[in-house]
Amino acid sequence: MKRQIDVTFLGPEKVAKIHEASLTLLETVGMRVGGERGIRVLRDAGCEVDADGMVKIPRALVEEALETVPKELVLYNRAGEKAMVINAENAVHFGTHADQLEFVDPDTGKVRPFLKADTKTMCTLADALPNIDFILSVGMSKDVAPEIQTQISFIETVKHFSKTINFSTNDIDSLQEVIDIAAVVAGGKEALAEKPFIFNYCEPIPPLSHPEESTEKLIISALNRIPVVYMPYCMMGGTAPMSFSGALVQCNAEALGGLVVHQRTCPGAPFIYGAMPSIMDMISSIGSYGAVEFHLMVAAASELVSHYGLPFYGTAGCTDAKGLDIQAVSEVTQEIFSTLLSKANLVHDVGVSDHCNSVNPELVVLCDEIIENLKHYVRGVDVDDLDEMVEIITRTGPGGAYLTEKHTMKNFRTIHYPKFFSRKMKNPETSEVRAKIRESMHAILATHKVPALDEAILAELDAWTRTLEARPNSNPMSDAS
Repeated sequence: MKRQIDVTFLGPEKVAKIHEASLTLLETVGMRVGGERGIRVLRDAGCEVDADGMVKIPRALVEEALETVPKELVLYNRAGEKAMVINAENAVHFGTHADQLEFVDPDTGKVRPFLKADTKTMCTLADALPNIDFILSVGMSKDVAPEIQTQISFIETVKHFSKTINFSTNDIDSLQEVIDIAAVVAGGKEALAEKPFIFNYCEPIPPLSHPEESTEKLIISALNRIPVVYMPYCMMGGTAPMSFSGALVQCNAEALGGLVVHQRTCPGAPFIYGAMPSIMDMISSIGSYGAVEFHLMVAAASELVSHYGLPFYGTAGCTDAKGLDIQAVSEVTQEIFSTLLSKANLVHDVGVSDHCNSVNPELVVLCDEIIENLKHYVRGVDVDDLDEMVEIITRTGPGGAYLTEKHTMKNFRTIHYPKFFSRKMKNPETSEVRAKIRESMHAILATHKVPALDEAILAELDAWTRTLEARPNSNPMSDAS
């Protein structure tokens, strides 16, 4: 979906100032970098490295990385078909989670630990919903041993989801294994690199730190030519200055530092810039997912990244509320509206609740409808048909009616008619919206069939599962209640 409305959150002058301040930070303060390979990449590039792992990155390296990194990204679905083209035309695509720490059970509506079987539920919903384009496989199922959570969650996701898969890993070793598993589905590593149906997610640790786990994930992704998101999560007042501009500058410096490591490893490897400049709530001490300031700064960061010409990974459709209540609906609506007006391309965390502790399938279904509603807003107003309209208005004349016009019959379906929200002449005394959402959710889970993988591929995935589960310390967790 392409957006026609152009909204400015920073403007060229502020973008230039943030960029310049970020380069100054990288050159004069530097970043603490971990991992032998990460440090070696930067030292070989001419960076100054001190005994504590502080690395000063010259602006010339940043400018070089911004030249070599691809400006267009093509992502595929599991079948190898083109699914998303991310470029300066500013298309936006939304994604939800395949797993999370906790799960809002679709049968009971109560929050409980996320279990392996719940991945199929989330994948089935996301596969069916038209405005959900990708899913994030994390590795958090309570009934799977931590040592293999990442790999097992990914296997379950790829078995039950036919669209593009975003994934993150609990450690460095599991990253290469996930890529190897994905290669089974794609038909080999070369085929996977040529038509990636997966993209990786990793983070630095604000402020100004890139530990070994972060640099290694960048390097492994680059060497395998797998698209990778690098996303600082900066909390104003906690891990970033209590200032919009300060948080944006720090986030930008951290992301650009990661870009240099990535591009110096493998020039031209696909890279996705992410930023989560949020707030630390000084009453509760949480990093807020629903704060209006968070989503304002995400929109501003997307404009900065648009200046670089890079794909931007944003956040929307999430809430600090635990359940699907007035707070949740208010927060996800303002976030989706904000991100649709911004220059974000890939937008994650749809349906994430309780400041990223749980995922709520009912909320994902509602967000799909909210996205559909607001897509019709951001398309803007077309005036190419004015000559025809003047003719119709003239013919109808004063006091006339357009209900019987052929043009009305031909075009009334271009207006969006919501599935869940009421426009009845006489509304019921109590809202039917929640019941409609639940009915739609259960209908999808009962009837939607994800296209099955080839039997030979399924057999290889099952072999991977047996191998993983046979490892020492990989017995399921005992208390999954």
